[in-house]
Amino acid sequence: MKFIGLIIVSICAFAGYLLGGGHMEPILEALPHEALTILGAATGAFMIANPVHVIKHTLSNLKCFVKAEKHNKADYVELLSMLFMVFKLARTKGWLALEQHIEHPHESALFSQFPGFAKNHHASTFLCDYLRIISLGNENPHEIEALMDEELETIHEEKMHPSHAVQGMADGIPALGIVAAVLGVIKTMGSITEPPEVLGAMIGGALVGTFLGVFVAYGFVGPTAGALAAYGSSEMVYYRAMKVGVLAFLNGAAPQVAVEFSRKFLPHNVQPTFLELEEKLNELPPPG
Repeated sequence: MKFIGLIIVSICAFAGYLLGGGHMEPILEALPHEALTILGAATGAFMIANPVHVIKHTLSNLKCFVKAEKHNKADYVELLSMLFMVFKLARTKGWLALEQHIEHPHESALFSQFPGFAKNHHASTFLCDYLRIISLGNENPHEIEALMDEELETIHEEKMHPSHAVQGMADGIPALGIVAAVLGVIKTMGSITEPPEVLGAMIGGALVGTFLGVFVAYGFVGPTAGALAAYGSSEMVYYRAMKVGVLAFLNGAAPQVAVEFSRKFLPHNVQPTFLELEEKLNELPPPG
């Protein structure tokens, strides 16, 4: 869908120009050097403004163009099934029975049944850290919730870094378009003795920089920042689903009820139905 949007932006912008009697030759002639000035400077400014880990995170999250959300319904069914197994083991054998799993989650027979969760290093660390705190004796749901909220706020800021970085880039590109236009005007002034038709072409080429800066900023880079923000927010749902389930279980809910709390928290587009989840939970082996 996002690629369709990019195509629509491009077609509508240039189709309106052509229908109004414009010609593409001046734009195409000036486009290479104007694009180099604007996009090259914008890329350099992006690298100056952001640390390496944010740049890598941004490049990684550009997958949002083909996958609007980090996790789909199958991922959440797996997550809820994993939480059910954890809660059931804690309820039947006590929190200490989880120690062997939470100390080395990547070697855990329990977590290995859920490969999507096991491969998600940050999510598995998040859950195992809180299970470790609980197993050490702190089962106060209010204290756990307060600590989770603090960490989730930090994680949310981290997930939003790519969006903020790209939005900063979008905010600066129109100004870089003006820079390119001014450079074109400087070039034109150096040829002031040329005939009017030559000067007109040179001024038109200079104005392509202003057009390109505004067009790229508001037609492409700004919407990309929005897509990155939505992608980052969708990642947070995964963490908050774990929080809801853990707190429900700490407050005395049965394993299946605690998992139901997590299920009801999920957005409808990724939320499994009660029957879908129940069917999956009934297929799970007993926790060991």
